[in-house]
Amino acid sequence: MSKMTTENAEPLPIKRLQEALINRIAAGEIIHRPASALKELIENCLDAGSTSIRITSREGGMKLLQIQDNGCGIRRADLPILAERFTTSKLSTFSDLSRIATYGFRGEALASISHVARLSVVTKTKSDSCAWRAVYADGALAPPKAGQSPDPKPCAGNDGTVITIEDLFYNTPTRLASLRSTAEEYSRILDVVTKYAIHNPHVSFSCKKAGSTSPDVTTPSGSEVKQTIQLLYGHSIANELMHVTAQKSDVDLQPWEADVFCSNANYQAKKTIFLLFINHRLVECSRMKRAFEAVYSAILPKGTFPFVYLSLIVDPSSVDVNVHPTKREVHFLNEEVITERVCDAIQNELGKQSHSRPFQYQTLLTGGMLSRERPAPAASAEDRGEGPSEGHDDAPADSSTSKGGRAKKIASQHKVRTSLTDRTLDSMFPVVNQATQPSPSSDPRAHDSPATQSPSPLKIRDIKESECYLTSVLNLRHALIKVKHKQLTEILEKHTFVGIVDLQRSLSLIQHSTKLYLVNNSALSEELFYQLGLRQFADLSRMKLQPPPSLRSLLQIAVNAEPSVQQTKLTKDQIVDKIFGLLMSRREMLAEYFSLHISSSGAVESLPLLLRDYTPNLDKLPHFLMRLGPQVDWTSEVECFDTFLRELAYFYTPGPLPLIGYQATDVDEGQVKAEEWQIQHVIFPAMRRYLCAPQSLLDRDVIQIANLPDLYRVFERC
Repeated sequence: MSKMTTENAEPLPIKRLQEALINRIAAGEIIHRPASALKELIENCLDAGSTSIRITSREGGMKLLQIQDNGCGIRRADLPILAERFTTSKLSTFSDLSRIATYGFRGEALASISHVARLSVVTKTKSDSCAWRAVYADGALAPPKAGQSPDPKPCAGNDGTVITIEDLFYNTPTRLASLRSTAEEYSRILDVVTKYAIHNPHVSFSCKKAGSTSPDVTTPSGSEVKQTIQLLYGHSIANELMHVTAQKSDVDLQPWEADVFCSNANYQAKKTIFLLFINHRLVECSRMKRAFEAVYSAILPKGTFPFVYLSLIVDPSSVDVNVHPTKREVHFLNEEVITERVCDAIQNELGKQSHSRPFQYQTLLTGGMLSRERPAPAASAEDRGEGPSEGHDDAPADSSTSKGGRAKKIASQHKVRTSLTDRTLDSMFPVVNQATQPSPSSDPRAHDSPATQSPSPLKIRDIKESECYLTSVLNLRHALIKVKHKQLTEILEKHTFVGIVDLQRSLSLIQHSTKLYLVNNSALSEELFYQLGLRQFADLSRMKLQPPPSLRSLLQIAVNAEPSVQQTKLTKDQIVDKIFGLLMSRREMLAEYFSLHISSSGAVESLPLLLRDYTPNLDKLPHFLMRLGPQVDWTSEVECFDTFLRELAYFYTPGPLPLIGYQATDVDEGQVKAEEWQIQHVIFPAMRRYLCAPQSLLDRDVIQIANLPDLYRVFERC
């Protein structure tokens, strides 16, 4: 067959496209993937004045995407045209575009969704006596089931709107096939929720998979931008944020102001995280992004990028919002000038902080033995900067044996110090007279000097788990295993104690393998003593008090020192009487389960002993007994045991006194030394053996601050 040439080609007739085809083409311009549909729906929720937005997804939003809000709802009379194209409550004349202050204005979101998915809406206004449910197909009301009327049906529901999208792109298989995996589509959904949650901290957001009991993203209402960034992006970004503001100068024609949260010189990421909101609308601007990257390129290492959140408020009359079907881009006047002013403000703030920029690396990790490291990689691997992997225990520090039996030298950056005799943190300070060293235990080894002590100078006695058949206690023990973080538990089991950094702030340094960690020893101690109390439940040793103090007198001391007591309706004497009567009525249970013995005359005869060789600060005893009244839930068995053990652990935890008027200067040097000795030689060795570390400790109580191979890379660049 011969090819058709342009000489004999006949023009094809122009035809009007079918309405259904037109609508699907338009829908494809707006709804690219589940995340783009969610973006449109979140904006509708915010326009409705919602303070709570709940999102549920199944298979990355392709099978189900549901969003629920508590906004103003939709009127029953507006439901018939809700999903028609170009129906909106936010725009009436063309001139309104010049002062648009809402997210939506074209009325195409729900219409587009109805053409490529199964759409249903449940809505209720405050004035309605019930909610209304409507189903839509191709922009019009559709019957929920065959043979039923398409009119909205009354149903139960709360104030607000629930929009459910099912089988997205079921009638456009080409678009469905072009989508990525369900995991990636769900990550895009989480990204959209995260960005809107940061810009709207006054709104509570929640996003989870269908059937999941816990959300993957959740934020409280009434928060602040920085707190939300910390919650969603983590402490690594939040701790290095700068707050920068910029606004209209005298030479600018249009008013504008910018609110920026950006990272300082200490934060580095593999790609730029750029959140841009113009007049509260989430948009993209590659020119601004490149400008901010140029500011940071002078201070960040090559290949690393910053975090920038920018909220820009400009005069609505100077913004053209109608330049992109999904409203992803906008045009506004004086873009270059505003970008330059914001960049200057960020650069000035970076300049102020560069003088006090901390260098967050330590040189304490060199030398000693190699612990849990494989033989050093070959030279080519070292040149590539590859770190060691976890492997064998206690290999020699200077050499390792290859498969052929030849000894290979261990690179310096893979040597690990595993003995406190090499050097301790205390050894870097002036030596204290050995005669003044504390000896809280009768163990003669407690009198060794710090330079000669082993990592565990006291032999921690075996603490056996008591036999208990109470379901409540067994459930609490099982819960500890369920939340155990294996890697953190291993770090604490095989750590080397480096030293106490700040006793008042409860900060200590420990080393594991080639990594150095800053830990909150109070938080770790509290969790340790809670688990020790649960481990020895109903079989706790006793610590006798001679002479036994009066329970009422101790409560009186604590109540008098408590400032919050003044806010209650009860007098201090009434509070003392109430707590005293509560503890006296349960003294048999306290004695049997917790070894807290109170005589019939109201004298405290003994306290539970959680860990031998460790004595809690008895100055905290009044506060501990007082808290047993309001802080322990006496109505439920599980809650009673759990909250009592938490209070007991809080009492045992080393730290400042909870009483009024306590200052750090009130404690003499001997008490400080004794507490430091107990933390290092009793508590941390007990953590090695008995602490089942929960994942919650990783949130703020255990932070990695250095890694030896990374230090060598840094010093090689110097």
